[in-house]
Amino acid sequence: MEAVILAGGKGTRLRPYTTILPKPLMPVGERPILEIVIGQLRAAGIGKITMAVNHMADIIMAFFGNGEKFGVEITYSIEDKPLGTVGPLKEIRELPESFLVMNGDILTDIDYADLHGKHLSSGADLTIATYRRSSEIDFGVLEIEAGRLTAFREKPVYHFNVSMGIYVFNRSLLTRVPANQQFGIDNLVLGMLADKHPVNTYPFSGYWLDIGRPDDFDQANQDIAKVMALTKGRG
Repeated sequence: MEAVILAGGKGTRLRPYTTILPKPLMPVGERPILEIVIGQLRAAGIGKITMAVNHMADIIMAFFGNGEKFGVEITYSIEDKPLGTVGPLKEIRELPESFLVMNGDILTDIDYADLHGKHLSSGADLTIATYRRSSEIDFGVLEIEAGRLTAFREKPVYHFNVSMGIYVFNRSLLTRVPANQQFGIDNLVLGMLADKHPVNTYPFSGYWLDIGRPDDFDQANQDIAKVMALTKGRG
């Protein structure tokens, strides 16, 4: 297996922390979050990682180098402008037939090897790892038709399946991606659905945290020991 890690974002929601360090190098426990992710990928059998970098790329490249000290091979795809979540893939040469794609700021105990295996057996060109989230509305919700109240729900809870920011791609999908243009996973998936091109999902119910806000960063530091204990021994 090979992986592409998207590590080019500015981390604006984590400011002021990210005014000095790129978000993937923010420390969780005793190590940067991206170092933790790389260790988990290595344990899952991934030996080669390409990092798509842009913001503070020099700092990320100086820290990880060629990956030798982390037990993997690391190469870099340097964006001269933001290309979104899928656009960077078009710029990477010699990708394998199937490969993992993920954001570089995710703390999870997902089994990457199982995810890849399920993708291969699905026959689809894209698999999206999904998570069940609940959202409580703090108000009474009204349904109104023609000015008349038809239903009332006090502080309802809605349930959603959300993307975890972890995917498995088949290389053939890159024909759908424009070169050197911003292109996101939403653009890709909406185009596939419009063409009735099947998209596979991988439901996951373990631990998952997208470290996008200061509260998430604090939570990650509280949870890191538990997450590493759950993933220990895989590979």
